[in-house]
Parts: sequence; structure tokens; C-alpha cells
Amino acid sequence: MKNLTLSFPEKSEQELMIIQRKFYRHFVDVFIEMIKTFTMSKKQIRKRYKFKNFDLVSKLAEKKGIVLLGSHYANWEWVVSFCMYTKVPSYGVFTPISNKYFNDFITKSRERFGGYLIPGKKLIPKIISDQKAGINGFYGLLSDQSPQLKKTFYWAPFMGVKVPVHTGAEMLSKRFDLATVFLDVKKIKRGYYEATFELVCEDATNMKNFELTDRFLARVEKQIREAPEFYFWTHNRFKHKDASQVLRGTSNN
Repeated sequence: MKNLTLSFPEKSEQELMIIQRKFYRHFVDVFIEMIKTFTMSKKQIRKRYKFKNFDLVSKLAEKKGIVLLGSHYANWEWVVSFCMYTKVPSYGVFTPISNKYFNDFITKSRERFGGYLIPGKKLIPKIISDQKAGINGFYGLLSDQSPQLKKTFYWAPFMGVKVPVHTGAEMLSKRFDLATVFLDVKKIKRGYYEATFELVCEDATNMKNFELTDRFLARVEKQIREAPEFYFWTHNRFKHKDASQVLRGTSNN
């Protein structure tokens, strides 16, 4: 409710309560779907998670590698089925967890459909290796959550609140001349989703600093405002909302 109140100051308490109730219903759905991922067949997931306009990324991949950007919206777990539709090597960037057994269990379930998970710190060496080998890979990032303050290079308004923002996707796109594509996911009904690819930028090398990042944030915000109940509101996205002024004041002193 704290997150919703910050994001939608124009809405009444009753309106926010409605969003909250719808969110919790969806939240439970997502966790059941995460568990179901361990046993779903390719036929089942193709039926429940459909990709539109796949030609967009297929044609881009003929020329260069692609950063595939998404957010914690609708169902982000089943995006792994993307790998069934392409022969291009596909990698999902993740942060390993301390429990090795659980970490291995999650990794195996997410790699069942042909893609690979790669720790963030190994991503750049992998891209370099792919490019040396002439491989145009897909590199998937969920970039809508809070970075560590010590790793923050940019603050920007998100849902009307100034927050620290991940800029890794922009850095990769510029440094390695990668195309950037946003995946817009819609929940059609319980257990069924439709994902559409949207080009953010084909060539970021000459873009202004943070322009690509701003485009991504704007697209995520548009997605949220269309159906806010499907965003991951339990994450404390705005925990650093006041830190930019504190840090600025500390640096001035």
C-alpha cells in the first residue's frame, strides 16, 4: 500500500484497496505458476505464454546481439520459454542465491526450455566471447528494481518518485553495439499471457547518456499504469527515494 500510495497519489484509498486486492490475487497466481514451471511440458507453456511479432527479434539477431529488457510484471518466469522459438543462444541474467541446493534447483527449472542463466558478473565476458566467435546472442535483463546505492550512476523519476536506476542495459548496448528490445507482457486471463516485442533502440552508440534508460523506464511505467495490479508491488522499489538528496548533501559537505 505504501508503494501504491507513492505511485498513484491521485487515487482514493478505495481505488488503491481495489488494486491491492487484485494484486494479491495475481501474486498468488504467479507463485503457483513458478512452481508449475518445474513440470510443465513445452506444449503446455506454448499454449499459456504466447509471443507475438517474433520476426522483429529474429531479423535483428541476423545483424547483431540483442539486450532483451523486461520488468517484474505479469509473469516474468515464463519468459524462459522464449528460447524454444529461436536457435540463437539465449541467456537470462540473474543474481545467485546463497543456498546452493535451492539455487541449482531454480536454475535447472528455468533452463528446461533451452536457455541459460548467467550470473551478472559473468555477462560481459560472455558477450565478449560471443562476439569474438561471431555469435549474436540474446541477453535478458529485468532492470526495473533498485540497484545498490554504491553501484548507482543515475537517478530518475519512476512512477513520480525519484529513485536509483539500473543502467547496465544501456552500458552494454553502447559498449558492444547491441540492439535493445522491450518485452511487453499482458495477462489475458488466469494462467494465460501474451508477450509483444518492442524495439527500444537498434543503435545506441550515438545516443545521449541515459536516454535509452529513460525510454525503458517510460515503457515500464506505461505498462504499469495500464493495469497496475500485475506489477510486483511487494518489492520495496522506493526504499531509496530520499537518498539522492542525502547523498548530494553529504558530497557538498
